[in-house]
Amino acid sequence: MNNRQNHRKNPGLYVHVPFCRSKCLYCDFYSIASQTSIPTWLEAVQREMRLYGEDCGDEHRGKFQNFDSLYLGGGTPTILSERDLAALMESARKYFTFSPEPEITIEANPDSLSAGKLQNIRDLGINRISLGVQSLDDADLKYLGRTHSANQAVKALEMIRFSGFTNISVDLIYGLETQNLRGWRKTLDKILEFRPEHLSCYQLTFEPGTPLGKMKAAGKVRSIGDKLEAAFFIYTSRYLEREGYLHYEISNFARATELTSCHNQKYWTHTPYLGLGPSAHSFYSGTRWWNVKSVKKYCQLLAEGTPPVESSEILTEDQLDLESLYLGLRTSAGIDLNELGADPGMSGALAEMQRTGLVKISNGRIKPTRKGFLVADSLPLMFQG
Repeated sequence: MNNRQNHRKNPGLYVHVPFCRSKCLYCDFYSIASQTSIPTWLEAVQREMRLYGEDCGDEHRGKFQNFDSLYLGGGTPTILSERDLAALMESARKYFTFSPEPEITIEANPDSLSAGKLQNIRDLGINRISLGVQSLDDADLKYLGRTHSANQAVKALEMIRFSGFTNISVDLIYGLETQNLRGWRKTLDKILEFRPEHLSCYQLTFEPGTPLGKMKAAGKVRSIGDKLEAAFFIYTSRYLEREGYLHYEISNFARATELTSCHNQKYWTHTPYLGLGPSAHSFYSGTRWWNVKSVKKYCQLLAEGTPPVESSEILTEDQLDLESLYLGLRTSAGIDLNELGADPGMSGALAEMQRTGLVKISNGRIKPTRKGFLVADSLPLMFQG
């Protein structure tokens, strides 16, 4: 397979800001509920930028420049002070080059924003905000361990629009015990009053090791079951498509093709990306590597002038092909029909998947249907017999 390029082929830059006011009960991303290490972390991430931007040596020289996306994720990046955020952006522009009009995203929580901070964010050239709303029902927010209220989320959306942002993404979660479809519809109705350019609607998962995962294992909470989860998914997809959104990836919707997430698509298409910060991942030409999952160790290594890489892997051509199949079938773009080759077994599997309504063929591409999205993780296995 060789169709692994994003519609924007430049690399993407990710910076992990691993600080939160508190940990949400469902979150399995690396973060700490303390802000005392922010100054040391900021110095360390600036050193890591220099390693790749100036002192990268032959191994990485020339790989990571002319980025067309920058994503500040976390954690809660908007927990940074205006001065620290400005220093971070200044260093990124000092050590790296960016293409004209890059997509620059910052993740935010409703209770970490103010009118002044939003103006500061705009002044720094950040042009896209990903707001972690999750729900507009206070019972749901309590269940998830969120620190904001539904009213705070609405006020945050009002402030973001009033501040002049024209590219807003909203994160929502469905499939909670405390939810029903009527309540979920009320959340969607209210969110769409702000006409966000992008929505990410995630099904709640009980990840091992998270407080919610441990509570489920102890029988204190439960999942809503496959049947109801599927009903939420189908309802969400139909509802948002009727409202003019493109369902372009299992969990992601955009008001137009040009409003899809440039950065996230790099992860799905084997486009190079560089990840900075503790636990961040990077990818280039079949090699994937990732940083240590500890703020303390990350800062110590960089203070010593040592790259904070924990480990790496070189993917074989077969592994890349399988990943391309798996990731492609999670998107509405699907995969190129020619990528399957002439294997009779593949052709037979494709015919059966068409017959059962899991995929369709359009413009020479195999594309999952809404029904196919429901079992997307299983679709590649069907091609393997």
